[in-house]
Amino acid sequence: MCTYYEVPDRDKLALHFGDVPEAEWRDKMSPLYRGPFLRAKGEGRELVVGQWGMIQPNSKTHIPTGKDGKRLSTVNARREGMMKSWTCGGPWRKGQRCIIPAQRYAEPYWGTGKHIAWQFSRADGEPWGLAGLWSEWTDPATGEVLASYTMITQNCDHTPVLNLMHRPDPKRPPNLQDKRTVVPLEKGDWDTWLHGAVELADGLIQLPAIERFQHGPLDPTVEAELPVSL
Repeated sequence: MCTYYEVPDRDKLALHFGDVPEAEWRDKMSPLYRGPFLRAKGEGRELVVGQWGMIQPNSKTHIPTGKDGKRLSTVNARREGMMKSWTCGGPWRKGQRCIIPAQRYAEPYWGTGKHIAWQFSRADGEPWGLAGLWSEWTDPATGEVLASYTMITQNCDHTPVLNLMHRPDPKRPPNLQDKRTVVPLEKGDWDTWLHGAVELADGLIQLPAIERFQHGPLDPTVEAELPVSL
């Protein structure tokens, strides 16, 4: 599960993702903060701001909660189950796919047997365009319409480096750990992801080559700001 990433600066957003909205957002993103994401608008695209953490249909609050009232984490959507998910199934079937700009993101590295915050950026220096889903929710108390989004994840049990992230499950064999990673999209595929048929979009959910990554321990000054859930 990815629970921290950094938004590119406004100049990079404009260069790679289009017109930048005037709204404010958090540059260092954690769950429930508001951040920019790219979605389809007609035959084009638009960069909008929404809450990182999908809000369920008919929710009484913008904070995702289960039927028992406990807070849920909806910042990530499992590729294998999102089609039938109450929270993500509707947006997936309706084609409400989005692209999340990220200069880098962090995961917990466990290759040495202990948690080390590990950062991933693109080897070419450009920002990531990470695959996601979005929805809109109307606050029943105020009538405010709030956009929200989630980041899609996929299994990476057999991908070097990526399969060293997250605490190993001692109850599972090494080849069935269900390690997760995000879904980077190359620029040439952005329009297909935003506008293409479901089958075409699903085909873009693929594991990236590790050569595309520049990675290593996260700066300790940044690590101090990470959410506890990382």
